[in-house]
Amino acid sequence: MTKKKNSNVLKGRYSYDSEIGGELIAFLNKNVTPYPTEAGSPKFELVPVEKQKDIMLNVARMHAEQEYNRIMDLVAVLSKQANQIKRRLYITDAVHAAHYEFQIYHGQIYNLVWDSLRERTILEPMDEDRWTTGAPDYYEYIARVKWLGDYTWIEVDANGNFFDATKQTSADNDEQS
Repeated sequence: MTKKKNSNVLKGRYSYDSEIGGELIAFLNKNVTPYPTEAGSPKFELVPVEKQKDIMLNVARMHAEQEYNRIMDLVAVLSKQANQIKRRLYITDAVHAAHYEFQIYHGQIYNLVWDSLRERTILEPMDEDRWTTGAPDYYEYIARVKWLGDYTWIEVDANGNFFDATKQTSADNDEQS
């Protein structure tokens, strides 16, 4: 004799159906279901769990990506600052290795020049366009520098403003487009 498999019309985890007097009686074990089964209980709609999981996963990924992008922006800022400090140290070393025979003052702008006649780097107080007869032919101007109060040197532009070697000009941006 084969054992007949119990039917499960209600599809509950621990439910089964019985046949009494020729009628099929659906049985749902009320003790194990997460949903209300009594008359008078609040009406509810079944939640599509898989769809809810997809939504939660998408929201989690969106927030994680926003946080990742924020951190990468901070990394870019720190990298730029590190490159500026590295350039500042390079300029400071170059100035301290340069030859000069005059008194230097904080906040003043000087020129770092390669003197090909004597084959050495010198610190020159005059810009190349300030010479009455023109700068010597054997001078190659490297950078304009300014001495800061913390005894470091920075590179400055023609107006004496901090020169950011990492900043792109509008011409650089046009070339990339």
